[in-house]
Amino acid sequence: MSAADTIFALSSGQPPAAIGIIRISGSKASHALRALSGSVPDERRARLAKLTDPASGDLLDTALVLWFPGPGSASGEDLAEIHCHGGRAVVRALETVLEDMDGLRRAEPGEFTRRAFTHGRMDLAEAEGLSDLLFAETELQRRSAIQAAGGALSRKVDDWQNSILRLSAMVEAELDFSDEDDVTPAQLSVVQSAADELASEMKNMLDRPRAEKLREGVRVVLGGPPNSGKSTLLNALVEREAAIVSPIAGTTRDVIEVPIAIKGIPFLFIDTAGVRDEGAEEIERIGIDRARQQFDAADLILWLGPEGGGPKASNLVEIASRQDHAEYQPKSSDVLSVSPIAGTGMDALVTLLVDRAKDIVPHGDEISVNKRQADHLSEAQVSLHQISEEQDYLIIAEQLRLARAALDALTGKASTEDMLDGLFGKFCIGK
Repeated sequence: MSAADTIFALSSGQPPAAIGIIRISGSKASHALRALSGSVPDERRARLAKLTDPASGDLLDTALVLWFPGPGSASGEDLAEIHCHGGRAVVRALETVLEDMDGLRRAEPGEFTRRAFTHGRMDLAEAEGLSDLLFAETELQRRSAIQAAGGALSRKVDDWQNSILRLSAMVEAELDFSDEDDVTPAQLSVVQSAADELASEMKNMLDRPRAEKLREGVRVVLGGPPNSGKSTLLNALVEREAAIVSPIAGTTRDVIEVPIAIKGIPFLFIDTAGVRDEGAEEIERIGIDRARQQFDAADLILWLGPEGGGPKASNLVEIASRQDHAEYQPKSSDVLSVSPIAGTGMDALVTLLVDRAKDIVPHGDEISVNKRQADHLSEAQVSLHQISEEQDYLIIAEQLRLARAALDALTGKASTEDMLDGLFGKFCIGK
């Protein structure tokens, strides 16, 4: 398959639906539109047209057709849209006719967006934001993703690039023309101060929570000995019977993961096997080992066992989850007392979880970076930071070049095919 092929796909939801939108992108898009509707409409103006099979002359549908000539289209190349009725038979008939046309083929997942990237309609950071937007399920995810898809990070990177280019020009002037009277030599302290300021800005962004946390959710692990009420509390938090509740010790033997959004924040609640040192048979011991692994990976641990008996971790919250039993009354005011069955204390627990999560997930109005972006941003930050103690202009010029290269990799100006395949392959067909 070639990038020069003209591609088509259904870009709206799967039929049946009120409307189906079929996109055609490539050099033969106008030919396809003319073959179906008899002519190409004025650009960016919807026109009602009868769509017919060019081979048999059969009427396929009456639809709206639109024409977007490249490079000013979503894909950066000639693009047509057909807004037809969204029945399965209608969509199937149109797709069959398009597939029979010479030079047209069905699009691969994410191929429209990849062509937009290739033609400079968006950079890699914007494409990653669009991917996050497509999979957004909470309001916080939507707000964060729409910033990235709209180019907030890309604009910030452009500002940094322009600043670094100005510093590079000053350094090059010092290296190449310092002996000429008409060029003002770059002052080392000015370059170092500006580079350090840029490095500090990048460090501030790197110190923010990662964008992946919005997609993965805040990992809240419920731990404690057998029959301490973990599964009961999990079911109360997610408001459904997600875990089996039984008085038999060792009922939960494996990890149970339940994603849920609370007040717009994504959480991943994880129920684990009861932790005990004695009395567990082989299968249960495997579950206990997995529980301890989950403690290490948790953002928050809700410990329902004896006070002071949980993992030694700063992110641990001790819970007395059986407030309705006198023997489970907490001894310390630091222990949160709740009763999942009666509902007592549950509002306080939810408030605590949401408050803690605000320090773990990015704020929706802040620019946040994912791991790939953070790796490249860290490379740029380190290169700029090293300039502050450097006296050699040749080395400073090289550090500035490395910083520019790292930012180019962040936005995709320098990227590998494997990485692009991995990103765009996650998109749906038609996007």
